[in-house]
Amino acid sequence: MRSLFYFLLSWPIKMLVRCKIVPDNPAESLDLENNKSVFYITRHKSASDLLALQMTCKKLNLPDPLQVVEVGGKQFNRCLCLDKPTPVLPWRKAGDTHAIEQGQALLKHHQENPQEDAKLVPVNILWGRAPHKEKADVGTVIADRESPSWFRKFWIVLFSGRDTLVRFSKAVSFREMVEQQGSDEVAAHKLIRIARFHFHRQTIAATGPRLMGRQQKFTALFANPSIKRVISDEAKAKGVSEAEVKKQALAMMNEIAADYKDSTIRLGQRILAWLWNRLYDDIEVKHGDRLRELSQAGHEIIYVPCHRSHMDYLLLTYVIYQQGLATPRIAAGINLDFWPAGPIFRRAGAFFIRRSFKGNRLYSTIFREYLGLLFSRGYPVKYYTEGGRSRTGRLLQPKTGMLAMTIQSMLKGIDRPLTLVPVYIGYEHVMEVASYHKELKGSSKQKESAFGIIKAIRKLRNYGNGYVNFGEPININEFLNTQVPDWKQSIDPIDPPKPSWLTPAVNSMANEVMTEINKAVALNSVTLSALVLLTSEQHAMTREELIEYLNFFVDVQRNAPYCVDMSIPDEDGEALVEQVIKLNKVEVKDDKLGQILSLDKNASLEMGYYRNNIIHAYILPSLLCRLLKSYEKLTTEDLTESVATLMSLFKAELFLWQDKAQIKEQIEALLSVFSEQNLVKQTKAGYWSIIDEHEQGYTLTLMASCASETIQRYAIVMRLIGQLQPVSRSTVEADATALASRMSTLHNINAPEFIDRKAQSAIINALRDYGYIRSDDNGSFLANDSFADLDKLIRDLTDDDVLQSILHS
Repeated sequence: MRSLFYFLLSWPIKMLVRCKIVPDNPAESLDLENNKSVFYITRHKSASDLLALQMTCKKLNLPDPLQVVEVGGKQFNRCLCLDKPTPVLPWRKAGDTHAIEQGQALLKHHQENPQEDAKLVPVNILWGRAPHKEKADVGTVIADRESPSWFRKFWIVLFSGRDTLVRFSKAVSFREMVEQQGSDEVAAHKLIRIARFHFHRQTIAATGPRLMGRQQKFTALFANPSIKRVISDEAKAKGVSEAEVKKQALAMMNEIAADYKDSTIRLGQRILAWLWNRLYDDIEVKHGDRLRELSQAGHEIIYVPCHRSHMDYLLLTYVIYQQGLATPRIAAGINLDFWPAGPIFRRAGAFFIRRSFKGNRLYSTIFREYLGLLFSRGYPVKYYTEGGRSRTGRLLQPKTGMLAMTIQSMLKGIDRPLTLVPVYIGYEHVMEVASYHKELKGSSKQKESAFGIIKAIRKLRNYGNGYVNFGEPININEFLNTQVPDWKQSIDPIDPPKPSWLTPAVNSMANEVMTEINKAVALNSVTLSALVLLTSEQHAMTREELIEYLNFFVDVQRNAPYCVDMSIPDEDGEALVEQVIKLNKVEVKDDKLGQILSLDKNASLEMGYYRNNIIHAYILPSLLCRLLKSYEKLTTEDLTESVATLMSLFKAELFLWQDKAQIKEQIEALLSVFSEQNLVKQTKAGYWSIIDEHEQGYTLTLMASCASETIQRYAIVMRLIGQLQPVSRSTVEADATALASRMSTLHNINAPEFIDRKAQSAIINALRDYGYIRSDDNGSFLANDSFADLDKLIRDLTDDDVLQSILHS
């Protein structure tokens, strides 16, 4: 009878239910050696739950959860269920599922049979992802998801069946449980209790905490002591009534606050799934397990991605949802609050922020307390530390305002761990690149509008692949414990003053965030092709050459990676070239000898953006090759010393992570790679040199060219300081920008950052911070004793023709 019931019910379940499985390939991550000794544990003993699980397991080629398993001569249900559904009639009791008895029997069997080791796989089945609300409405009552009766479950399956999440957790060994906890009834109770808490945490992570309405948020903000105080102070300072100031405050709250609607997220993810399938060949996600581990541990997650495109808002939110987690509340620029995008973004969780708070104490207080309210309620949050989209492809220097407000919120006594998750977002095509170049040339930034959206939609085409890599999380509590051991003394639940340690701690944290983003870099066909083609003199190569050099550049990272968190393509050079041609990133010309792939002037500008996405990952091998080409004999120690000196200068600009020991380790790995490919050799005395035969010498020349423009910018600034000292900062910046512009024309350098005044200022800061220059009493710069050695090293590594142009200008 039971089998017939499940058989009949399976047909409507198959029609009504669509399951999103997390993780994407649980069969691999579960690492189940013997499928016969696998058990599942779920929250509810519900026919619809078990059939949805059966459907999922069949798809994954996992054991059927409805099967009976024989263990030690006894038969057990393969699936342990914690609770029975709530009866429709309120005076009836739900009854027991016998999960404790079955759990104890399995534990006892493993106690008596040491050779046995069955696995228990927790599976959380969520019908819909709607968060609970502070105030229940009719829909919440009808579709109660905590322990629904069969009547309520009917409506849940009907309306939310196509949005079902099936989340598999890491398998637990019965053998390990017995060894650690024993096999008595207490151990069985503990197993069930841990499973309940596990599912509760997962459910909160997937749906988010209880949802506050906008008016509830406003009521909470007006009751906030800091906002009460600033309203009172504003009224006294301006000579108006508090009611008038409250009216202004309410308008600001309306301008800022999100209006999250689960229906918008559900509709949005369906639209975006269609859109990504049209726009992208694939969206590659790496290290999503880090998010699930953090949410399972009860962390407040703050996503801090890099910012390449307006697509970032949609893509990252979509990916987070697909990872089985609640979508974050997103800090968006006020420029995006236009019809119809603004209302849609608000309903998707966006809250809006003005470009500047300067001089507006009321607004800054309200925004800070709104952010604190989100943290205290447990909502995940996303903001961009760069403050805006990068126009050059490199990470921008971080804006620290949001991070400062995050820490200030902690100082009010938030008892949950707050953790920053750096996110690298990359694309094979960024739709705004053309407008970025216009802005860098002096054109004004176009204002976002509905017409702009329509125009962008009309231009949609295949954009290749997208990449979302989650970097190493940064626990703010642990970070402060290391940087400021006594930071907790500054905690004040009412109105904590700004501590003296806040600014340096925030600056350090911001740099660590950007460094972790760069460590999670994703290499792809376009960024690698841009890097290789732009290092060639004429920005052109034969197809065979490009394939060969792409294989070399990829092999370097596979064997001596910039960081273990980075993504390296699995494809070979041939496939990468095919992809870059497919995306129309290069001009292809056929002749009798084959194909020539080249970049015209406009394409060179565009590809410079993509090259800058990954240039930091190749700066170390490039400097190594440059030293090998510039000096005939160098030991590993000599190479390490020179590379470490230069990378310390480039660190702030490129957000590099390696210290001297790591630099040495990577240099040794690179020399091993070059040696295996017969590019370099080492004498018995320990000196390294290039084997300059046929094309081999050019391979290292190409790699060495990746750092050319960075070296040249340093050569320009150091030439001016050495020649004009004592010299003011403004003079150096202006003259360096003018000289860089001349070099750009003379030597066909199209990189936008090459002539950027901010880039010249960053070089000056690095030279000052590392003691190569100092300021006199008038604030002008003078060279220190160490300046001459660095100047010689930079000159030796600068291309001869560029150096001559610099020296004679």
